[in-house]
Amino acid sequence: MKTRCGRVGLCAAAASVFAIAEAQGGAFGVRQQSAYGHGASFAGVAAGGSLSSMFWNPATLVDVEGLEIEVTGAGVFADAEVALDPQPALGLPGSDEGDIAEPALVPSGYVAYRLSPGAALGVGINAPFGLTTEYDGNSILSRSGVAGKSEILSVNLNPALALEVTDSLALAIGVQIQYFDARLTRQALGPLGVSTLEGDDVGVGLTAGIRIRPVEGTQVGLGYRSFIDHKLDGRLETSTAGVFDVDYDGVNLPDIVTLGVRQRITDRFRVMVGAEWSNWSRFDAVEIEGGPAPIDLPFEYDDGWFFALGAEFDVLPQASVRAGVGYELSPIGDDVRDYRLPYNDGFTFALGASYRHNERFAFDLGYSFLSVEDADIRAAGAGGPEANGPFSGHADAHAHYLSAAIKLRL
Repeated sequence: MKTRCGRVGLCAAAASVFAIAEAQGGAFGVRQQSAYGHGASFAGVAAGGSLSSMFWNPATLVDVEGLEIEVTGAGVFADAEVALDPQPALGLPGSDEGDIAEPALVPSGYVAYRLSPGAALGVGINAPFGLTTEYDGNSILSRSGVAGKSEILSVNLNPALALEVTDSLALAIGVQIQYFDARLTRQALGPLGVSTLEGDDVGVGLTAGIRIRPVEGTQVGLGYRSFIDHKLDGRLETSTAGVFDVDYDGVNLPDIVTLGVRQRITDRFRVMVGAEWSNWSRFDAVEIEGGPAPIDLPFEYDDGWFFALGAEFDVLPQASVRAGVGYELSPIGDDVRDYRLPYNDGFTFALGASYRHNERFAFDLGYSFLSVEDADIRAAGAGGPEANGPFSGHADAHAHYLSAAIKLRL
C-alpha cells in the first residue's frame, strides 16, 4: 500500500531529489542553450538566427551552409534567499535560512551539415534539466529533515533531419536520447539517520518543427520537444536502516512547444517575438518503491508559459547587438511550492552581441537578469505541500546569466 508522505522524514528527503535553483526554464528546466538567443531573451529563437536554434526548432537547420559547429557555455549565478516566518506554535522566531542557490555552468554544442540543396542533418548535445540547491547544515529546515542538498543532471543527445520542401517551407524531425540523474544528501538526523537518495535513467523522445517564410523578410517557426518519461533505478543509503534498492516511477518530463517570429524592418533592424508552452502538468506524482515503505510524492505542477519580445540591430556589416525582455508564468503555484524549489513568476531582461570575424569564424555573447516575484511558502497545515512540514516562509530570488558561443563554418 502506498502512502502520500506517510513517513515525513523519508518523504521530505525523496521530494528533495527534484529540487534545484532558479533555472529560468519553468520548474527545473534550463533555457540557456543558445548565447545568440539568450541576448534577446530567446524571442523568436524558434524561427532561426543561429545553429543553436535547432534546440527549439530543428527545421531551422535548413539555414546551414556546409559544415557548421557551435559550442556554447552559460554561467548561472543565482541568489535565492529563504526566510522562515515566526512559528508561534513551535516557539520559534522568524529566521533567515540563507541563500540556497549554487552557481552552475550549462554547456551545449551543435554540429550540422548540409547534405544536399534541400536537406540538412544536425546533432545537438544539451543539458535541458538541472542545477542545485543546498541548505546549510545548521538550517532548521535541514536539521528538521524538510530540506537538504539536491542535485539534478541531464544530458540530451538530439540528432535531427531538416528538409526544405519549398523555398518558403521547411520541415524537420529528430530524436532525443536523454540521460537523467538525481541525487540528494539529507543531513538531518531522524528515523533513517543521515541518508542519501540517488537514481538515474536513460529515456527517449522526439523533436519536430516547421519553419515558413510567408512573405519576404518574415520567418515563422514552430518547434516541438516531446515528453520523456523516466523510471529511475537507484539506491537509498541510510546510516541507521541500511541500504535499499529503489525505483522511481512518474518522473514525467514535459512536452515543450515554442513559437517564434522574426520580422525584418529594415536591412539592418529586426524584431522578434516568442511564446513557449511547457506541459509541466504531466509532472504530477513520483512513486518510489523498494525502501522501508512505498511512497507517492505529489508535485501537481501547472503548465508553464514564457513570452518574449526582442530586437536586433546590425551596427556594422560584421557586428550586431540585440536586446529582449521575457516574462514567465511559473508552473509552481502557491499550493505546491516547497522549500526545495521556491520558484515563482518572473521577468527577464537581456542584452547580447555577435561578431563575425570572417566567413568561417564568429562568436556570440549574452547576458540576462532574472527578477523572480517574491514567493510565499505555505506550511502543510496552511494549504502548502506536506513536505513543508509546519514551517511557513517566503523566498526572494534573482539570477544573473552570462553566455558565450564560438561558431565555426567549414
